[in-house]
Amino acid sequence: MSVDIRQSGFAALGECMLELSEPSDRTDATQLQMGFGGDTLNTALYVARLGVPSSYVTAVGDDYRSDWMLARWQHEGISTDLVARFPGRQPGLYWITTTPEGERSFAYWRKESPARELFDAPNHVAYLTNALASYGIVYLTGISLSLYSDAARERMFTTLQRLRDQGVTLCFDGNFRPAGWSSVSEAREAFERACRLMHIVLPTFEDEQAVFGDVSPTQTADRLRDWGVDEVVVKLGRDGCLVADAQRIESVNTEVIGNPVDTTAAGDSFSAGYLAGRYNGLPPNAAAALGNQLAGVVIMHRGAIVPRSAMPERSAGDAS
Repeated sequence: MSVDIRQSGFAALGECMLELSEPSDRTDATQLQMGFGGDTLNTALYVARLGVPSSYVTAVGDDYRSDWMLARWQHEGISTDLVARFPGRQPGLYWITTTPEGERSFAYWRKESPARELFDAPNHVAYLTNALASYGIVYLTGISLSLYSDAARERMFTTLQRLRDQGVTLCFDGNFRPAGWSSVSEAREAFERACRLMHIVLPTFEDEQAVFGDVSPTQTADRLRDWGVDEVVVKLGRDGCLVADAQRIESVNTEVIGNPVDTTAAGDSFSAGYLAGRYNGLPPNAAAALGNQLAGVVIMHRGAIVPRSAMPERSAGDAS
């Protein structure tokens, strides 16, 4: 049975950083492109562009760079009401390097990022829990999980359980970045605990291979369904995705436009397309097609965020 989602807004939980990206041919390192990005922020932005009320839940500093990011998010239609501001602090930063084939690697400067302390203060956690209870969807990723201390992660899990009990649809993208974890086993334990709370999980198969040793996308889908996940969408890159619920499992192919320019935010934008489609009543296979379409556009541009003019014409509410 498909998940029944309340149409009362989307909230993404995580970290956004300043983004620097260099040309794929690396011929001129002075030609850096400045922006911002973070997996959950990318998803929140594309969800907003697809017409779904979108909020971002994080912490930033009170410096002018944080002001600039907040202003840009608001310009994109993202609510920042649940963004905490930490005096004397500044956001993290990451640098993208891409190969001529469009594959990317990252270098990070983020140890002092305020977002890592979002769940440190119990009073603020109680405030967030109450505020998020009114949303239709709350979304987080494996990177979100990696941000917090053990005690803060416990508070986050308690918040998620309370949100689930209050009818919020919980969604998770198993975005695995080894540098964020002390070991694969630590990530595996956190991922499983999160997934057992989720209604919708959107893993990338390569990540599931790395964390759980899965040998096929079907094995990934079956494991997650065994854990009680209602909808599973296994992302397969050029091969589209595998969509599964309690009754069925099916492949949804994608159209390959050409060689990617930059695969940054491919999975994030897919998740945005899928969740915006489901929020607006599309069945899972049609929502997956929308996710494939949006990701196909994003990988043909440098950086995480494509120009508005490049967005697909198809709306998230178009079931045709």
